[in-house]
Amino acid sequence: MKPAAPVTSTRMTEANHPAGPGPAPATHRHTFVRPDQPLFALIGKAPEVLSVAMEIDVVLPCLNEAGALPWVLSRMPNGFRPIVADNGSTDDSAAIAVAHGARVVHVPQRGFGAACHAGLLAASSDIVCVMDADASFDPGDLPLVAGPVATDAADLMLGRRTPQGQRTQGTWPLHARIGNRVLAAELRRRVGVPVRDLGPMRAARREDLLALNLTDRRFGYPLEMVVRAAEAGWRIAETAVPYYPREGKSKVTGTVRGTVRTITDMRRVLASITPAPATAAAKPHAKPHAEAPASALTAQVTS
Repeated sequence: MKPAAPVTSTRMTEANHPAGPGPAPATHRHTFVRPDQPLFALIGKAPEVLSVAMEIDVVLPCLNEAGALPWVLSRMPNGFRPIVADNGSTDDSAAIAVAHGARVVHVPQRGFGAACHAGLLAASSDIVCVMDADASFDPGDLPLVAGPVATDAADLMLGRRTPQGQRTQGTWPLHARIGNRVLAAELRRRVGVPVRDLGPMRAARREDLLALNLTDRRFGYPLEMVVRAAEAGWRIAETAVPYYPREGKSKVTGTVRGTVRTITDMRRVLASITPAPATAAAKPHAKPHAEAPASALTAQVTS
């Protein structure tokens, strides 16, 4: 079951924003990549370093998520400011978001990447998080991905989905899990990024993300972010985050057609990569690499 939804944000009160029950448990072409450059690690737990004074914008790409937004927005931690990037919703998503204290950005260009990028442009904080608005993630877990970026332990932090509850099929359909594994394996083979999940919950510094010049505005956007980050020599890490049954039907994994369309978009991104020879010079803008904590490297090997 999802956690209860107490109002935790300083922008909301229990009186004017009662917590909802949430969903019931149920059912540019890339020129080269240097696989030897980025530092990768699996981080088990984010350090408790986020200050209540720190403000982090959270981009929530949204298309008809009226049923999920009350629970999602009521779970937003202190210091995390929701930006709902509305991608043409025909329900009350925008009005509900405003009523729950979120900033709403209307995105006329259709596409998951278009919504994410519009939210990124609208953000103003140093660190920016991105997560789905369908109640499949608990915003209370955002510090798990934001923390390592804030402490400079990682440049791009991904949340690796761990399905919750006994009915995993309802949380993450088999065809979607297979598609995700295929793409993750291809990513490891093509660019040397040993991630196990292209997690939709992630965090990075805003200016650095904008400097990647991402161009995909469809479902390839999350993958392009990882590929371009690897190309730039970023330290990419992942940590486990709970993954719950979403509210309503998924636009991506709810149908085989949606999953195939997503894989097609992502394969187009992969096809544009031309790996560089191992002897190629490092990019001048590549980030310096810090040593990973021993515990993080151990987790990568043993988990």
